[in-house]
Amino acid sequence: MDMPEISPERLVSGLVRLLTVEPDGEDHFHGRRKKGGIGRVFGGEVIAQALNAAQATVEEGRAAHSLHAYFLRGASEEHPSEYQVARDFDGGSFSNRRVVASQQGRPILNLTASFQKHEEGLSHRDAEMPDVPPPDELEPEVDVRRRFAEQARPEARHHFLAPHPLEMRAVEGRHWMNPQPAPPRSHSWFKTVAPLPDDPAIHRAVLAYASDMTLLGTCALPHGLSWARGEVVSASLDHAVWFHDDFRADEWLLYATESPWSDRGRGFNRGRIFTQDGRLVASVAQEGMIRRATPKS
Repeated sequence: MDMPEISPERLVSGLVRLLTVEPDGEDHFHGRRKKGGIGRVFGGEVIAQALNAAQATVEEGRAAHSLHAYFLRGASEEHPSEYQVARDFDGGSFSNRRVVASQQGRPILNLTASFQKHEEGLSHRDAEMPDVPPPDELEPEVDVRRRFAEQARPEARHHFLAPHPLEMRAVEGRHWMNPQPAPPRSHSWFKTVAPLPDDPAIHRAVLAYASDMTLLGTCALPHGLSWARGEVVSASLDHAVWFHDDFRADEWLLYATESPWSDRGRGFNRGRIFTQDGRLVASVAQEGMIRRATPKS
């Protein structure tokens, strides 16, 4: 399957445009549709757009330090998303916002975000970066996907081969590469394929977008199941991100994920995001629905 050639700069500018929301009345915004989208909206896209909508209502100098979101319904790429922001709190140091994302009048996501003006405080670091190979020693995932595309379901091959604004390099390999059960831990390097603007809010939005990648698949690893082979049905239920420190999403970041528990049709996953020099810059937690797919007759 031949895919169109798109420059890295165009891919990244398209991502920034996709995650940027447009004002549409008082504390109301709309998000753009993914160009050429043909399916369900990626959850990280809705989170990032909702975060940007909330950020747009906060005074300059206050940056997001956490967000908590619940996914309510799947969203379609055939329709734009709407974002209504409630200004719940503005204090001396912190601001809090609630966002309801909807499509065609039906809520698809609820998000709460907290923002803080910069200040110095008690400081300690007790998060050791995993000892994994650096990204330049790992194969680009785009090359891995080309090799494995023929093993995927026909309807998944387009997703496998489509150009992406994020470059990813997996340490252990992906769950769709090997049907053998593996420990519920995963490590992936990621960054945008071209430079981003210097606005820190854009970098936080891109990290929020990327934080929904690879995470839920971690709880499928002990069971040797893969969505690409049609063996598992999954969907994110809730998602939280804490932004600890400054970073750039156009420089390599390590996403270390683990899943301590799954049962009752749900899987719990945690993630830590490090810069290449070992700083912990974000933490993530997510619970998702995960079920063994029922074979079609």
